Amino acid sequence: MRLLLLSVAKRLSGMGGDPVIQIQTSFGGGKTHTLIAVFHLAKSLVPTDRLKGIPLILDEAGILTLPKAKIAVIDGIKFSPSKPRTYEGQKVATLWGELAWQLLGKEGYAMVAESDAEGTSPGKESLTKLFEAAAPCVVLLDELAAFMRQMELDKHYAAGTFDSNLSFIQALTEAMKAVPNAILLASLPESDLEIGGSMGQRALNSLEKYFARVESVWKPVAAEEAFEIVRRRLFEDAGSEEKVREVCRHFFDFYHEYSDKFPQETQSGEYMERLCRSYPIHPEIFDRLYEDWSTLEKFQRTRGVLPFMAIVIHHLWVQGNSDAMILPGSIPLEISAVRTKSIHYLPQGWEPVIEKEVDGPKSTPAELDSRNTLFGSVQAARRTARTLFLGSALPAGNRC
Repeated sequence: MRLLLLSVAKRLSGMGGDPVIQIQTSFGGGKTHTLIAVFHLAKSLVPTDRLKGIPLILDEAGILTLPKAKIAVIDGIKFSPSKPRTYEGQKVATLWGELAWQLLGKEGYAMVAESDAEGTSPGKESLTKLFEAAAPCVVLLDELAAFMRQMELDKHYAAGTFDSNLSFIQALTEAMKAVPNAILLASLPESDLEIGGSMGQRALNSLEKYFARVESVWKPVAAEEAFEIVRRRLFEDAGSEEKVREVCRHFFDFYHEYSDKFPQETQSGEYMERLCRSYPIHPEIFDRLYEDWSTLEKFQRTRGVLPFMAIVIHHLWVQGNSDAMILPGSIPLEISAVRTKSIHYLPQGWEPVIEKEVDGPKSTPAELDSRNTLFGSVQAARRTARTLFLGSALPAGNRC
């Protein structure tokens, strides 16, 4: 996000930067949050020195004062192709009419009024004049595919046709290139759940084709960044850096001492840093949730991980758990709320499997722990079963 905001700041100041940015991640990957961050940066409702992290970005760009920008925000979920909106008595039917009105009001709408009334794309030249008059300006397009998938092929709506809207996107991206202090950011879905059927897929394929000519593609939240986001949301203070590194060093040294028992990745210095960044949650939990579980339909990466880990952490705290780090084997699947959250996205039938084979007072692992004091002293069987569940419960086609 820092690099993206840096590019936006440069563009608005006429110092380079990308004219068109496509933001594409899976469900819950940070698209809308990124657009919100750009909105606050460009709108300048408060001085930039009061926006955390922004002064450093402006210093890096060599920008003393960021110009206040005009902003147009198009939310594809809120707009209907068949229902025009009315502003000060003026009906506005199309995306280009909406964009022009938001940027310059009546003056801007007049530049595309004929095209709006006819539902035909205004073309690159008209849009270039609009952006030149409004610059510095930002156009934010969120859920554009959701708007387009509502349109049947060869059917004319108040907002135009499917093809006229694609022509508008092509003209829009080309016009942005021509105005040095104008920028477009558009979010496109990555997951099948968000695409929404055959028309959604057709819309996405077409949009990607036109954006690909001029765009930069940004991935707002990488897995490593997500680790820290989750940790900050769930823990007010993870401990002093000295203490964190001390605990993680014990884990790292243990992996080195028994290097033949652990994956090769645990032997690199980078893994020590991963342990520190994700502490007090072990990075293996994040890896499984972000790499494997996020492939499940409706599992929303960060928005799916947060509530799951919140429930786990709460019950560990209630139990007085004293593990040095929250490991896959620490997840208390015997607790009904944790078990329910764990199997919510899985196929039917997992409840009795967990109760019998994984965790719970009557489970086989619990019985093994009770019969063997060596096992029972550390809940070895239950911890092993919990770990296996996290890493192998998904259908084979969903595991990385």
